[in-house]
Formats: sequence, structure tokens, C-alpha cells
Amino acid sequence: MTDQVAAVVVTYNRVDKLGRVLDSILAQTRPVDRLIVIDNASTDSTPQLLSVYVDDPRVELVRLDHNTGGAGGFSAGMERAYERGADWVWIMDDDCYTDETALERLLFGHAEAEQELGRNVPYSCSLVRYTDGSICEMNNAGATWDWGRLIAKGKQAVLITNCSFVSVLIPRRSIAKFGLPLVDYFIWFDDMEYTLRISADGPGVQILDSLVTHDMPTNRGVNFGDLNPGNAWKFFYGARNESSYRWHHDDKLAWIRFVITTFARMIRGGVGRRLQLGVAKRILSGIKFDPKPKMARTVR
Repeated sequence: MTDQVAAVVVTYNRVDKLGRVLDSILAQTRPVDRLIVIDNASTDSTPQLLSVYVDDPRVELVRLDHNTGGAGGFSAGMERAYERGADWVWIMDDDCYTDETALERLLFGHAEAEQELGRNVPYSCSLVRYTDGSICEMNNAGATWDWGRLIAKGKQAVLITNCSFVSVLIPRRSIAKFGLPLVDYFIWFDDMEYTLRISADGPGVQILDSLVTHDMPTNRGVNFGDLNPGNAWKFFYGARNESSYRWHHDDKLAWIRFVITTFARMIRGGVGRRLQLGVAKRILSGIKFDPKPKMARTVR
């Protein structure tokens, strides 16, 4: 019997891009068996857009009572996919356009990597491009020291330690063993924490011929030098979450490097003292903040 693949898309107030995202998933050369859309209590016309998909038997629409952030949305979607018996969960944001062979190449590349490495691979991800075809700076996966091991054998894959939640394929066994993303993170670093967590079973892989496009306003990665009053709330979550991870699950030297790098970037970026103080408070709060993952369950 063919493995069951459930795609999960989390959306919040992005009606201008969501339809294209969903249509690209439903047009895959290897069709998804289920598409679960988690609406994080959008306040725009997202419900009207999603009503177009109500009669599609492949699509399951879930509207949450309140905005739980990306972390809460992915946790809810992955848990629902797991409960429905999915063998694979393919997750992505609501501004990720998938090439028509993206899933087919992910499944093939994942299986090929496992055969070559002689072990289970905890997750695989696509190569994420920006709208102009260049690499998307926000979504560069973290490479292992021996990242080229599979390329040396002629495979279209590199070994990685972490990646963002933009076209990630997660086997059921990883969810069963390591649980779900941390809902308490709300937004930022939830993807890093989760892929680092499940990498305890060994490095994941990035499949280089599985391609998606991330339609971001600008092609920039996370840099605390970009902090301003309008986006401070996101950076505050990021500061707390990464501080928590480095302190509790990495090592104290990594935590110190994170703090030094964060303040160096804010100083170079001309971030004001009040915002720097806000980041400092969130970094310190991360020392006491250590949420635990929820385990998925199967509904009988």
C-alpha cells in the first residue's frame, strides 16, 4: 500500500497568497492524500477564500479559536495529520509556492538518502528560493561538517542539522518519538528547535532538486540589527525562544555566543537603547522558560 502523505499549511491573514500556495500543493505530480489547512483565526477574507475548497475531498479546513502563532498552528496540523494516520507530514507556510515535483523529489530523495546512509533520516526539506530565483536567505538549512557525503555519491542531497518550516517532510516515526513543535514558542525559532530536536536520530537531508519559492517581502534572514518598534514583538519572541534553547538544550557557551552576537548586531544596526533593553529582558526570561513538547496520539 502506498504511504499516505498529509500536507499541512498554517495561515494567518495572507489571503493574497494562500490560494496559490494551496493550488500548487494540489497540483503535485505525486498527489497529496490530504491537505490540512490551519487557519489561525484570520481576520481578513481567508474564510471566504477557503470556502472554495470545502467540496474537495482532499482538503480539511480547521479554523482555530484564536491565533496560536506558527508554532501552535503547525503543532495542531501535525497532530491532526498524525491522528488521521499519515505516514508523512509535509509542512509549509502560507507564502510557499511548491514546484509541481517538489513532493515527488522529497519522497524519492529521502528514501535514497536512507538507503545510502543505512539509517533512518528524521526529516528532509526542499531547496527554498526567493521570488527572483536566488537562494532565500531566511531559509538556509544548517549544514553538517560532512554535508557533501551524499553529493560525493552522486545524490542530489546534503546533510543538515536544522531547517525552517518551509517545505519539510517529516516521517511519522519522528513525530511518534519526539512529539510536536513547542506551542509555547508561538513564533520564531520553533522550527529550529524542532528540527534540532529530531536530529537526535541523526542529520536530516536537504533535497536539492525539490524546489519551492518563498514569497517574502524582502530577501533577508533574521538579523537583530533590523529590530524596530514595528517588528519588535517578533524579535522579542525570537530572543526568548533561542535563549531558552541555548541555555537548556545546547550549552552555556552557545548561550553566551548568542547573547554577544545579538547585541553586536543591534549595535551595528543602530537599534535604540530601549529596544536593546527589551531584548535583554526576553533573553533573561528564556533562562526560566523551558516548555516541554506534547506527544501526538492516534485516535482509534
